[in-house]
Amino acid sequence: MSGWYYADRNREQHGPVSSDELVTHYRFGRVALDSLVWREGLPQWQPLRDFADELGLNPAPVETVGTPPPVPPAPAGPAAAAPQDRLLRTPAAPVAKPGMSGGKIALIVAAVLLVPCLGIGGILAAIALPAYQDYTLRAKVAQGIAASQPLKQQVEAIRVGGERCPGNGEDGIGTPESYAGTYVTRATVGEFDDGTCGFELEFGNTGNTQIDGRKLWWDLGSDNSEWQCSSEIDDKWLPLECRG
Repeated sequence: MSGWYYADRNREQHGPVSSDELVTHYRFGRVALDSLVWREGLPQWQPLRDFADELGLNPAPVETVGTPPPVPPAPAGPAAAAPQDRLLRTPAAPVAKPGMSGGKIALIVAAVLLVPCLGIGGILAAIALPAYQDYTLRAKVAQGIAASQPLKQQVEAIRVGGERCPGNGEDGIGTPESYAGTYVTRATVGEFDDGTCGFELEFGNTGNTQIDGRKLWWDLGSDNSEWQCSSEIDDKWLPLECRG
């Protein structure tokens, strides 16, 4: 049987209590026969006297010497103290709260630990991916430049030894397309507009539209003593000696 709820002399609600506890409260004078009580299944609050036979109550409370047991605290479920000028409300039956299984707890803990890791991983990926892409593009440009080293030696030998600047198809210099490699599509040899001698490399097949089709120039300078590098490719993809 469900517990009893009762209203004391100040019309404050208490419970749930067992039938024996309710009888004890009656014997110690905490409730009287005209005190209102309620339990699950009753349509409304009723006087305690209506249940005197059921509970085995004496006609009048019996004084008992000694310290009475403490009054159980009012539960959170039923309504708190009701003002004297208001009717007592039937307390709602306590609602059982669903428990949380160990599996759910483990999932929550895993999610709490994983979410920050995902955030950090995303930040690191956002930083690392562009850096890696720049690195691979620099490597491709550097490979194209390195492949032109034999051509530099050949042009320099003709310029310094013959005191003239060779062009493609002259003195053993091949056609522009004959110097095509993995990332270079052609190399044009000859004299530049400023009178210096050298050659022009055109890049391709790097997979980057800001590099493919762009040019890089090697020239011997005005005194034909040292190779100088310049390019229309962005500095971040060029070796240090070619950056503007």
